[in-house]
Amino acid sequence: MKILLLGGSSFLGRAYAVEALARGHHVTTFNRGLGAADPPGVESVRGDRDSAADVARLVEGRSWDAVVDTSAQQPAQASLSARLLRERADHYTFVSSVHAYADWATRVIDEDAELLPCPADAPPEQSSGRELKAGCERAVLEDFGAERSLILNSGLLVGPHERGGRLPWWLERMARGGRVLAPGDPERTMQVIDVRDFAVFGLDRLEAGTTGRFLTTAPPGRLTFGEWLETCREVAGAPDTELVWVADDRLLADGPDQVAPWLELPFWAPDLPEWKYIWQVDSSRARAAGLRCRPFAETARDTWEWLRERGPADDTDAEGCKRVPGSALRQGIEPAKEQRLLAAFG
Repeated sequence: MKILLLGGSSFLGRAYAVEALARGHHVTTFNRGLGAADPPGVESVRGDRDSAADVARLVEGRSWDAVVDTSAQQPAQASLSARLLRERADHYTFVSSVHAYADWATRVIDEDAELLPCPADAPPEQSSGRELKAGCERAVLEDFGAERSLILNSGLLVGPHERGGRLPWWLERMARGGRVLAPGDPERTMQVIDVRDFAVFGLDRLEAGTTGRFLTTAPPGRLTFGEWLETCREVAGAPDTELVWVADDRLLADGPDQVAPWLELPFWAPDLPEWKYIWQVDSSRARAAGLRCRPFAETARDTWEWLRERGPADDTDAEGCKRVPGSALRQGIEPAKEQRLLAAFG
C-alpha cells in the first residue's frame, strides 16, 4: 500500500512509519522537517500543513491508498488536508484523543459518549485543546466522508521517542537515586498504551479498510501507579532509590509547596471528583477488533534503552524540569521542592 503520514517524524508518527515500512508499505511523510529526522526509507515531503499552497503541492500528481493524520491540532488543519486529499486517497485515519469526549474523566466513556461541542470550522482562539480535537474529528468526517474515515481516540501514549517527557522523567528521576516522592495511592490503577501497540492496531485497521471509531488504549485496571513506579525503579533505579508515598491531601494542601497534579509528578491523578474516571476508558471495542497491549515492563525497558542510546537531551531547564515541546508547560517537580516535601511528610 501507499500510505501518506501527516506528521511522521517523531513519536506516534514515527511508530506508524517504522511499522508500515516493516510491513512493506511505501510511506510518504509530510512535515516541516523541524523536529526529529524522518525514519530511513520514507519519502519525505517538506511543507506546512497550515499552508493551502504547501498541501496542494503535496497532492499534485500524487495519490495514496490511505492517509494517517497524527498531527492535526486545529479543525482548519484537518479540514484543509481532508478536503484536498479526498480525491487523492481512499481511506483517512485521524488520530484524536479520549480528551475529545465531554465526560472524559468524570464518568466511564465508550465510543457512543458525547463529544465536546466544537464545530468543524471553529477558530482556535474560541476553543480549548480538548474541544479542538473534537472539531478536528468533525472536519475529517465532513470533508473526507464518514464512509471512508477511521477515528482512533487515543489514550495516554508512552514508549521510546516520547516527546512529552512523562515516562522519561520518571525513569531519569529513579536513576538519580535517593528518596523519591511517590504521590497518592499506590493501588490506584492507570491506563496507558505503548505507542508501538497503537500503531500496530491502527495499521491493522487501515489495511482492513475499517471505518468508524475506536477508543484505543489499554484495558482499565491493568496497571497500578505503584507497579508503574516500582517498574521504573527496577528498570533505571540506583541501588539506594527509595519510594516515599505521600497522601493526595497532603500534596494538595494550600501553601507554597502545593503540588500541581499531572505536571509536577507526571501521571499523578489525585482522588478528586473531576479525576474519578480518568483511567476508566472503555476500550473493549478496540480489544475485540484486535488491539493487544504489551506489558508495561517491556515499554519501560525499551524506553530506558532509547534514553541511554540517545544520551543527554536539551529538554531540561535550570530547575530540573522537562520542557514540553511546543508548549510553555513543564513536566516534573523541582528537586528542591521535592526535598522540602520529603522532609515535611516523609
